[in-house]
Amino acid sequence: MLKVAMLSKWHVHAGGYANEVKNSGHEIPVVWDEDENRGSAWAKELGCDYEKDLAKVLARSDIDAVVVDTEKSKHKDVMIAAANAKKHIYTEKTVAPTKKEALEIEKAIEKNKVIFTISFPQRTSPVVLYAKQVIDSGVLGQVNTARFRNAHNGASGNWLPDYWYIEKDACGGAMMDLGCHPMYIANYLLGAPARITSIYNATTKKAIDNGIEDNAVNVIEFKNKIIAMVETSFVTPVSPWAFEIYGTDGMLLATDNQVRLSTPETRKLRDGFIEVTKLPKGLPSPMQTWFNAIEKGDPVVFGIKDAIGLAELLENAYISHKTGATVTIK
Repeated sequence: MLKVAMLSKWHVHAGGYANEVKNSGHEIPVVWDEDENRGSAWAKELGCDYEKDLAKVLARSDIDAVVVDTEKSKHKDVMIAAANAKKHIYTEKTVAPTKKEALEIEKAIEKNKVIFTISFPQRTSPVVLYAKQVIDSGVLGQVNTARFRNAHNGASGNWLPDYWYIEKDACGGAMMDLGCHPMYIANYLLGAPARITSIYNATTKKAIDNGIEDNAVNVIEFKNKIIAMVETSFVTPVSPWAFEIYGTDGMLLATDNQVRLSTPETRKLRDGFIEVTKLPKGLPSPMQTWFNAIEKGDPVVFGIKDAIGLAELLENAYISHKTGATVTIK
């Protein structure tokens, strides 16, 4: 059994992670949160200690690992401190808003030999795993275009917390939060990015007043010449989790858990698309893979290199948005 400290309830997913820790048979001895009211209330709910001093939490010998759900602006300092205290780290995405900060975290992780995992839940999906198999098999021919979208109505429906719009803490808006999912899927399926152009805007009062985006589109050219559109939004009441992959010989369309495919072989059977009914088995949750890596020595599935790739994409996406220029990714 692992003993896991929960580091802040700032993020809306923190409660879900605490539940997964406990439901997996592990223990939460302590909560740390700079917001004493929020942290102490959560600790009472979880039946554990509350501690306002992070150093005291990390100095505890009964803590094996930490789950980081602080503001994104604090990720680097909190994770480096945790790594230096020899605590294994699970983090909400993104690991950091810049590649430089992500590399500093990587250095601390490697120096202290702690196990790091980032929450990339959509990469556990049978649909994404199947898409990877299809692309790698070559049945679509030369892949040239792709589109990825993930959206909800957190801003227009007014259900995101007010602090979600504070840029100095959140480090951005819709793209820095929900947009992480289509970004890391694009990175996984298509490879290394070469350049990016972004157009973001704000349409709701909170987003406008705080100068962050609630609607965002990126166009990315990857080094293999694939062009991808990556989209997200906080102002969409109904939107499937969806992506499309186009090649010279066929295409794949994924919407939620439904997959349609068209290749030279499938078109011998019928025009247009076939419904794909046999998908690979999905992976365990990112947190479960973290537990398995710590307890069983299993390979890390969603590690620091993946996290750095996402941080690099996000950093350059925001540079493009703020400058209005296409950014070359070195």
